[in-house]
Amino acid sequence: MKKSLLLSFALLLILPLGHAQGLGTTTVTNQVSVTVAAEAALTIGASATTLTSTGTNFSDYTGTTPFTYFIRTGKTAGSGFIKLQVTTDFAPSGGPSVATPLTPGDTLSYTCTVSSPGTACSGSQTSSTASQMSVATFSTDAHSAKVGNSASVTWDLSNDPLYQTGTFTAVVTYTISAS
Repeated sequence: MKKSLLLSFALLLILPLGHAQGLGTTTVTNQVSVTVAAEAALTIGASATTLTSTGTNFSDYTGTTPFTYFIRTGKTAGSGFIKLQVTTDFAPSGGPSVATPLTPGDTLSYTCTVSSPGTACSGSQTSSTASQMSVATFSTDAHSAKVGNSASVTWDLSNDPLYQTGTFTAVVTYTISAS
């Protein structure tokens, strides 16, 4: 009995030491870093913009392309832009044309609306198949909302009586860039 009591007493002394070795606190640190780059994107709500003529005979065809842009430019030397270009002229032939209009003065022109922090193009712009045309510019340290900012292009197409009847489609490509 003395041996059992002595063994039990020894175990009681040793057991807490075994658990004490597993207990304790260790603290380590780790750095987390991120490189935040300039970013730019845009989304157009509809796949097509329909131009319509209302009012008097041969009044111009008009319509609006709304879109949302996302931008972050550099803090000290950044900038950005949105541009557009007619990358496929109206087809089929016989109707309006950006590259080779039926009558001098027939144009597909547009005006721009861009919410801050963008600066919209100034006045009416004539679209081109040969080069990109300005829609908006962004200065240093420009930031859109996380859900994006609103913008639009309002189109005006001359309504020439020489156009053949039918549906004519052109493709406009938008480019956004940030640095």
